[in-house]
Amino acid sequence: MREVTGSAWTTGAGPGEAADRPVPVPVSIEERWEQFYRWGPYVLLGLSTLIGGAVAADLPMSRTEMYVAAVLVPMAVALQLWWGRIRRGMPEHSPPGQLYYGLRTALAFTLTWLNPFFAVYAVLGYFDAAPLLPRRLVRPGLLITAVIMAGSNAGGLPPAGPVHWILFAGLFGLHACLTLVFAHLGTREAEAAKEKAATIAELELANARLEQALTENAGLHAQLLVQAREAGVADERRRLAAEIHDTIAQGLAGIIAQLQVVHATTDPALARDHLERAAALARHSLGEARRSVQNLSPAELENDTLPEALRKTVAAWSERSGVRARVTVTGTEEPLHDEVAATLLRIAQEALANTARHAKASRAGVTLSYMGDEISLDVRDDGRGFDPLSVAPRSGTGGFGLDGMRARAERIAGTVTVESEEGQGTAVSARVPLVRHG
Repeated sequence: MREVTGSAWTTGAGPGEAADRPVPVPVSIEERWEQFYRWGPYVLLGLSTLIGGAVAADLPMSRTEMYVAAVLVPMAVALQLWWGRIRRGMPEHSPPGQLYYGLRTALAFTLTWLNPFFAVYAVLGYFDAAPLLPRRLVRPGLLITAVIMAGSNAGGLPPAGPVHWILFAGLFGLHACLTLVFAHLGTREAEAAKEKAATIAELELANARLEQALTENAGLHAQLLVQAREAGVADERRRLAAEIHDTIAQGLAGIIAQLQVVHATTDPALARDHLERAAALARHSLGEARRSVQNLSPAELENDTLPEALRKTVAAWSERSGVRARVTVTGTEEPLHDEVAATLLRIAQEALANTARHAKASRAGVTLSYMGDEISLDVRDDGRGFDPLSVAPRSGTGGFGLDGMRARAERIAGTVTVESEEGQGTAVSARVPLVRHG
């Protein structure tokens, strides 16, 4: 990157551009003021010197005044060189800055006294009074500059006669009013800028605190999910233990009892009858074992999303039960955390199983709704219904049923509600937090 007066340029080229084609980069207002404060005094001093020298023959300047002006101009240049070396990194209202402003104003006042065209150099006092002087000295500094400018406009300092004094007084009043008005506006703008900067700083601090709080909440949320998963694993183990005891173990015990009867009897018909019973028990126990294994993890979600798995599950259930059923999905579908998807699928399967076993329904519907930070699952049927308060909790098994659905939802901070009335059908509604995958 290289600097060019008034703007900055780069020589980088994009696709299809020449390698040396300059690309303009905008220069900020602060950078432009920095350039003015750095080079402006030299330009204005040189300009006033050239103009003053060009018209020196027409001005009533003595040889001594010319010599004094010839000495003061290099002093002004030296003062500017000194300030240019130390001003970088100098804070506002610093003592060196006040000294620089005072010396420069004194030189400008003296030069304008000798030659009124040096007021071109004195005009600098209007621009940097606020950043260089403390607040209590800004207005005096501006008024001194106004005296210099009014004297130059009135024909020079000191005024030559009453008319010039009257002209000087009028011009000074005009300059003073304008400078004080603009100084007041500048002060208000500076205060507004400081208030805006303070507000921005407060907002940045608030955003930082909010980000920290969100990070902490994310960590707590992840920890809760881990704890919920661990609690779910423990509950699932207890459930499987209870199911194996109540189904497979009892079936095996029954098979053994039937075979013992076959071994002890000599009646072929009785033996055949007990063998058939043992085979039936074996087939039933095998089915229970397969069902328990399938319940370890939802195989339906291995390759499908929750809506697709629900559609396939409901279609298979409808074919087995002979009950017409359909699935409705509302809202914008989002990828769900595995635990959330598995919980909702299991609740839907259990609700449909209850419908098939108890409801004697002719129609059923499953609705999955994505609702921002929450997802809901509703399973409805037009069956015979029941009184939810009359259903006693199943204790000791941790198995399926309404209590099982509620337990599954509570593991991930969700809820399950049941609305039913005898002869009016049943509606099971599950609401859980929408935790996205990953």
